[in-house]
Amino acid sequence: MHDLMEDWRVTTRVLDHIDHATTDRGAETWREPVDHYRSETRLAAEIGLFRATPTPFCPSMALAEPGAFLAREAAGTPIVAVRGADGVVRAFRNACRHRGAQVACGAGKTKALVCPYHAWTYDLAGALRAVPHEDGFPGLDKTAHGLVPVRAAEHGGLVFVTQDGGAPPTADLLTGLDPAMVLVAHGETVIEANWKIVMEGFLEGYHIKGTHKDTFYPRQYDNLNVVEYFGPNSRVAFPYQAIERQRAVDPEKREALGGLTYVYHQFPNVIVATFPSRATFVINEPDGTGRTRQLTWTFAEKTTLKADRKGVSQGIDFVNEGAREDRAVNESIQRGLASGANTHFTYGLFEAAIVHFHKEMKARLG
Repeated sequence: MHDLMEDWRVTTRVLDHIDHATTDRGAETWREPVDHYRSETRLAAEIGLFRATPTPFCPSMALAEPGAFLAREAAGTPIVAVRGADGVVRAFRNACRHRGAQVACGAGKTKALVCPYHAWTYDLAGALRAVPHEDGFPGLDKTAHGLVPVRAAEHGGLVFVTQDGGAPPTADLLTGLDPAMVLVAHGETVIEANWKIVMEGFLEGYHIKGTHKDTFYPRQYDNLNVVEYFGPNSRVAFPYQAIERQRAVDPEKREALGGLTYVYHQFPNVIVATFPSRATFVINEPDGTGRTRQLTWTFAEKTTLKADRKGVSQGIDFVNEGAREDRAVNESIQRGLASGANTHFTYGLFEAAIVHFHKEMKARLG
């Protein structure tokens, strides 16, 4: 579906970069106005873009069986997604059609969505099924008072939601999560930084030595990446020192597994990062110009989890430590915005995926 290189080609390109002390470079630099990280008007436009774009809402595995639901705010809108008795995932605006209370909170499993205020009850397809003391609502048309749907579609192990308009997911989507993996952790973190600052930290390896000198850097390389694009999205490869083992393998038999992390960016605000035997799915939700709610789901291969649960746990802790280092820098950048030192941020040739991200934002927002 995507015009992305096979693993052996990526591995061979990494080895060539190691030999020549090079990395993938972009074709241009980019200047992004600092005001775009502080402006309420700009944020409102970005939220509008989110709502009009098919955007991952959660992994399919978060809604593993009929009756499973997940409720959260997406682009500032309360949404609940639920897997119906027919196995189809549907999404609705999370508000009762009586007085507007949210009909679901958090995640769980249910046979019906029941408003906690007056117990108006909706089935898993969103239809209004029961109204206590219904005689008090003469002439009520239940068929006109079902939950308000938003477009939902599953693709590659992810649930995509389009809030405004009926646009379906396009072909330029994440390659998805490995169905052989199981969900092992879910969390939410508040980062006191603009959502774009948080996104940018995933998209370049120029900072590996400076930010992660005691975590990622000893195992990876500083400023060595392979960068590819698919539609408005990108994939950045972050190689490990262990990739050197592939030199002894015939080029077309070389593997990426164990030799690098792929970071997939699904425009505008979603990341999937792959690790040996694991994967992490990340959504960066704007919560104001200077705050991001980061939702993460972590997956592990079934066989690895069964054989080495402790090792899987240690790997997750290691990645979480790197994430804490990134969060500290993100929040430092946000505080630095108030200094007035910069009117623009400058992104260089080593930050090509960030340049691609901002070009796509500009193409849609002007």
